[in-house]
Amino acid sequence: MTCLPPLWRRAACALAALLAATPSQADDPAWHGVLRTYWQGGRAANAGPLAAADAAGLAISPPSTLNSEAQLQGALTLGGAQLRVEALARQRRRSGEGEQGRIQFNEAQLSGGSGPWQWTVGKKVLSWDVGQGFRPNDLVQQETRRSLLNLPLEGRSMLLGEYFSAERAWSLAAVNPTARRSATGGSEPALAARVYQRDGDADWHGFARLGAHTGASVGAAAAWVVNESLELHASARYLRHHDTLRHSADSPPLSASNPWLNQRQGSARQWLIGGSWTTAEQISLLLEAWRDGAAPSAADWRGWAARNAELSRYAAAGAPAMAVAGNQAWQAQMFPTSGNLRRDSLFARLSWTHDGWQPTLDALYHPQDGGLMLTAALSWQGDRLKLEAGLRRHAGPASALIRQLPQRSQAYAWLEWAY
Repeated sequence: MTCLPPLWRRAACALAALLAATPSQADDPAWHGVLRTYWQGGRAANAGPLAAADAAGLAISPPSTLNSEAQLQGALTLGGAQLRVEALARQRRRSGEGEQGRIQFNEAQLSGGSGPWQWTVGKKVLSWDVGQGFRPNDLVQQETRRSLLNLPLEGRSMLLGEYFSAERAWSLAAVNPTARRSATGGSEPALAARVYQRDGDADWHGFARLGAHTGASVGAAAAWVVNESLELHASARYLRHHDTLRHSADSPPLSASNPWLNQRQGSARQWLIGGSWTTAEQISLLLEAWRDGAAPSAADWRGWAARNAELSRYAAAGAPAMAVAGNQAWQAQMFPTSGNLRRDSLFARLSWTHDGWQPTLDALYHPQDGGLMLTAALSWQGDRLKLEAGLRRHAGPASALIRQLPQRSQAYAWLEWAY
């Protein structure tokens, strides 16, 4: 282990201790692990309110980071039940900062059942819906889509009951059952249900959710394999309530505290349509269009832009520079860490798989303001080793929301070894 890079050493030691706790299972093929290291960096945006805050000394643009991870997955049979575990030890070094490390369990679930009935208790990754760029009916995991790096997901705490037959499946989950009723986002306590029906070449899905904070929502989705090359899919959801950020009306022009508040809003509709086409040479094209009624509206963004202009006027009038920069930095609250910037989006992805190599190129386009997010990546997958690198660029008019993001471009490099 001394030959490992320093950042890997501590992570590998931590997971080795976990393996040592179950020596009879260490050589079982049900246990496997991954060591990975990846670098991510970017260039800060040179225009917009966040760039102004960055220039004033408030670091809005994330620094370059070097991450090392050791991941262990496995299962133990305990009587009539099975314990499945995914542990992750991560060490992070940010440019200009010290090292940070943590150990977490992405999954730790006990499951069992009888015949077609199955139950699960614990922390589990449970992703639903049929879309790629956006998933309106991902009611449990609420996974961030279109992220630059494909990192392991951290599951949700749940009680899950399922029924399976050859053509049908039912699922009912109590998600985050011990969380506060006032929690928002993925931490909200909720009941979520899904029914799946296979009908020849088509798959049909029905969804329902009852959140402690956001209330009820219902949805449906379908996927149809037309032939060996063409697949079509669609998804829709109606939400009784949704959360969004609002600027406090009582906040002064230069606020001493964060003026953005999370508020519950009224109903919203979400939908997606798309399809993929794949040739015999493994060239694949994915096209999707969607509308997210829970994303900030055009009026929300006009108000945001008006506040940016107001802060710029205060700066020009000689207001304290750090007070203006702090309020400009708070404007970043409107950029969601997950979800959509605009309500309407178009998405395309082109990829080719050949002898372990896979180049990909995807584009996210906002027709309302012309914003464009381009991502290119190249990966190679061997028996145990995976190499990958990619670049993302934000383009379009200077007024486009994508151009207002903290970074103008991002890049990454990835090395992974499975054992």
